[in-house]
Amino acid sequence: MERFVDLIHNKKTGRELSDTDIKNMVRGYCDGSIPDYQMSAMLMAICFNGLSDRELTTLTLAMRDSGQINDLSSIPGIKVDKHSTGGVGDKTTLIIGPIAAACGIPIAKMSGRGLGFTGGTIDKLESIPGFRTDLSTEDFFHAVQHTGICLNGQTGELAPADKMIYALRDVTATVDSIPLIAASIMSKKLAAGSDKILLDVTTGNGAFIKDYQQSLELAHKMVTIGTKAGKNTVAQLTSMDEPLGFAIGNNLEVKEAIHALHGDGPKDLMDVCYCLASHMISLGKEISVEEARMLAEDAIHSGRAWNTFLAMVQEQGGDISYMEHPERLPQAAVIYEYKAARSGYITAMDTEGFGTVAGILGAGRSRKEDNIDVSAGIVLCHKVNDHVTEGDTLACLHTSSLELAQAAAEKLEGCYQFGESPGEAIRLIGDVVV
Repeated sequence: MERFVDLIHNKKTGRELSDTDIKNMVRGYCDGSIPDYQMSAMLMAICFNGLSDRELTTLTLAMRDSGQINDLSSIPGIKVDKHSTGGVGDKTTLIIGPIAAACGIPIAKMSGRGLGFTGGTIDKLESIPGFRTDLSTEDFFHAVQHTGICLNGQTGELAPADKMIYALRDVTATVDSIPLIAASIMSKKLAAGSDKILLDVTTGNGAFIKDYQQSLELAHKMVTIGTKAGKNTVAQLTSMDEPLGFAIGNNLEVKEAIHALHGDGPKDLMDVCYCLASHMISLGKEISVEEARMLAEDAIHSGRAWNTFLAMVQEQGGDISYMEHPERLPQAAVIYEYKAARSGYITAMDTEGFGTVAGILGAGRSRKEDNIDVSAGIVLCHKVNDHVTEGDTLACLHTSSLELAQAAAEKLEGCYQFGESPGEAIRLIGDVVV
């Protein structure tokens, strides 16, 4: 048996690791027989030299097999999971989950919390009074069987190796490795147990991966992993070169999702949601994306998606009166209007910067244990290529104090670029990888 230091050397010099070597590496790091400093060296070697498709799939499956694997076979139908690589204003799960479920696709989804500049689906759901995201396995299964959908929090029992390896990547500057990102995401998706997987790979200045070609590479790697693992997997690239929709922040995004479920959400949000929902329905019903699009639109226009959303909220303990009257949701103590300092066209937005500003206002967290203000955030009044006049309100900042609003407004100054004419149109929907 080779010493682990020899395996580090092999990867450092560009050689491939055997399946046995990779499985032993994951097992050894989890049981403590491989120390942090050696695993750190291996991660850096992978960062520089990458992984073959075989190595990557073996690593992902070893990470998946490090903990619990959900068995959803008792739930009738083809289960379709969805994952987004994250962004600002991304409330798509709250919308496309009910759309797909209303079309007969069982949605048994585990979601995470937000960290840094991206919002988390669980935080958004928990801004609904009473909504529970800590359901037991039994209650989780019952909810899917009863309402067709359950959006629950991730447990530490799913792919614990990923949690350990990610914590090490976070402090060794290896977070941005495409193969390691792919293994991290797909190990959890495969452990979650759905039959098919849709990946929303965001790209642009508000995504974790800003370069389009790198985003496309990530999409290809994740689809390859899913396919080799026996799961039909589709990846759709979507733009994050401006916030999605107008609302950024937890219950602000819930309110916008409610509008979208009634068919009157912002156009960019509706376009992305119809696109993603169509892929989910296509996978689940094994029909064309075009046929699935018609079903998705009908689910919205008929009210079935809205009724499914209400049933989900009620099943998970939420008070649906707040959904029927979203103006009753907690409102920020201070709503500060951020004004345009000049006239012209908004030619670009620093989307990640908007996420950072939302965090300053109280909508995000810099550490996992931080508390968030569910009513804090930003509501945009204008987007890229809109013309504004000096003094127009560009955005409303929702927060708990004037001091926080003013501090956030200072940061917001660098988030807008202006010009005398419109810039290039944003390509909202990118390539599909199958």
